[in-house]
Amino acid sequence: MAYWQTYLRPTSLTEALQALTSAPGPALPIAGGTDLILDLEQGRHPPVHTLVDLTFLPELKRLEIQGDELLIGAAVPLSQIAASPLVAEHARALTEACGQVGGPQVRNVATLGGNVAHALPAADGTIALTALGAHVSVADLESVRRLPLADLFLGPGQSALRPGQLITAFHLPLRRPGQASAFRRVMRTQGIALPILNVAVWLARAGDQIADVRLAVGPSGPVPRRLEATEAALRGGAFDSARIEMALDALLNEAHFRTSPHRATADYRRSIVGDLLRQTLETAWERAG
Repeated sequence: MAYWQTYLRPTSLTEALQALTSAPGPALPIAGGTDLILDLEQGRHPPVHTLVDLTFLPELKRLEIQGDELLIGAAVPLSQIAASPLVAEHARALTEACGQVGGPQVRNVATLGGNVAHALPAADGTIALTALGAHVSVADLESVRRLPLADLFLGPGQSALRPGQLITAFHLPLRRPGQASAFRRVMRTQGIALPILNVAVWLARAGDQIADVRLAVGPSGPVPRRLEATEAALRGGAFDSARIEMALDALLNEAHFRTSPHRATADYRRSIVGDLLRQTLETAWERAG
């Protein structure tokens, strides 16, 4: 069975967007294809007429500092992000998340844009970006708009991207003194790519106080999101075991864990999230010092 009829390799963003909007049938962008090709082969996605390869677009392959931000192109492979000194310096949680997706062969072709566009509530790269306060650039033939990352998600596997739109880049604030991030996850040892649970934390410390914090847990609901009540329980207090217990109580009230027949029950996730939260917070705190 043919899963597509035409495969295009544009060399500019404009050419790619024109290809997506002018195809005679359904058209989809593809970069690493580690999710899309499997979905097509296994019948989870209807056949498409045209695949538009994004891996030859220089606009989507940048990884650099621009002003007071770290810019990561949507078609940068996960292995390059995991190995980048710039990402390790300014977005350590993303280094750790990208370094744990799949195996080496997957990371060499899979992209951060694909990880996010798939809109899964426990995607490792997405959870790290959420805690890091990332924004995203989305292009169509009329404009390039910059949005908060959370605006991309409608539900599990449901992206807000419309036909003819592309994620082009992610924008992350540069790390300042006293700031750091961390990422941890628990997963089955075989067969399932998505984690049972993951946690990403960004924090700023002032002496023994948590001056500010952003925190995401996946999956904690139908879309990737920050846990703002949990953040409020941490923010402004001393970093100690009592504060972490307060945050865990808030998290258990705020997060909506569900049972997955392939990964874990909701009760199991609730039982392990405390240790994972504590480990991630402690790592970020030590790095910030």
